[in-house]
Amino acid sequence: MTKSPEMDDAAGRPTDEAFASDATAAAGAGDDELGRLRGQLAEEQDRCLRLRAEMENLRSRTSRELGEQARYASFGLAQDIIPAIDDFDRALESATSEDASGVLAGVKMVRSQLLSVLEKHNCIPVVPQGEPFDPRFHEAILQQPSADCPAQHVLQVVKTGYRMHDRVVRAAQVIVSSGPQA
Repeated sequence: MTKSPEMDDAAGRPTDEAFASDATAAAGAGDDELGRLRGQLAEEQDRCLRLRAEMENLRSRTSRELGEQARYASFGLAQDIIPAIDDFDRALESATSEDASGVLAGVKMVRSQLLSVLEKHNCIPVVPQGEPFDPRFHEAILQQPSADCPAQHVLQVVKTGYRMHDRVVRAAQVIVSSGPQA
């Protein structure tokens, strides 16, 4: 068995020169690994910065788009109401003539158009005549006795209410029956 020059012949352990050459080789490999890891770290930091910038751009674009949506939220409603204004103008023009029935017909047409615009935008009238009084949808302005209408029921609608989906736009103003007069 031949001895390697780096091995101590008595104990069979590596000599200082063997340790030095292994340490140099390991240091060289460690430097390569360290350089590779530093490169990966730099790439990840760059990717992180790009993602952060992209998120900030997305946040700013989303904010800008939400502002635009809020600013023009009523645009469709305005487009739907303009023809009703045109009909009011025609009704006013016919008011100068002596025929009042033309004015009445024009006003009825405008009212109908406006109601259909509201309905198109999911805003429906609340006309609770004869229904039980419900403070979520009705505003009692008066209570009066009635033989024809049970107590705590809407006797008369003074002002029509409006609802949009599950929200009250305006509560119906009503007169509530207190039941038959005692």
